Amino acid sequence: MEVVNIENVTRVYRVGKVETQALRGVNLTIASGEFTALVGPSGSGKTTLLQMIGCLDQPTSGLVVINGRDVTKLNRNQRADMRRGTIGFIFQFFALIPTLTASENVEMPLLLNGHSPSARHARVLELLKAVDLTDRANNRPDQLSGGEQQRVAVARALAPKPTLVLADEPTANLDTENGKQVMEIMERLNKETGTTFIFATHDPRVIQYAKRVVTLQDGLVVKDTGEKA
Repeated sequence: MEVVNIENVTRVYRVGKVETQALRGVNLTIASGEFTALVGPSGSGKTTLLQMIGCLDQPTSGLVVINGRDVTKLNRNQRADMRRGTIGFIFQFFALIPTLTASENVEMPLLLNGHSPSARHARVLELLKAVDLTDRANNRPDQLSGGEQQRVAVARALAPKPTLVLADEPTANLDTENGKQVMEIMERLNKETGTTFIFATHDPRVIQYAKRVVTLQDGLVVKDTGEKA
């Protein structure tokens, strides 16, 4: 089953009279359950492509289909609904709410989606256990290490049981050991839940975990390893 289908996508940014072509006709299909890295140098288009898949940006031309739905035809509210129900996000700078505890941060998407208190409580406990943070449930972000904060972010991304999780440079602000822990947790959850993971990175520590590596350069896919056996 295809989770992502990108067809001839371009993205042109215009500032005054200056145009920058971030994507130049990208084609990409991602199947359910894949663990895929988008790689390339700065300016290659990998983050722009991730934003297209995440319904955070719209292409200048081309087709973006997520879970069988053409998101280029959706309005802003419909794209927000798609993000809230289908896509989980993990950011480079964690993006946790500083005044909330770890458990409250994980609970937030469930609260927004209208889950009952008992369902929220059970899901938060399940996820904090999955990322080995049960004993840190009542700590705020400033009481957690960078690695712990990113593990909370992983749990939060998975809270609403999304079809797809997108991670933008998930280890960029972590040391080697914490980066390894975060990648091992995401890899394990990918296998256990079947959730599709796509991450944009230039970090070799991340790339070595990927089952598929898609390389971008100058807004084009120049190499795609496909699924490893």
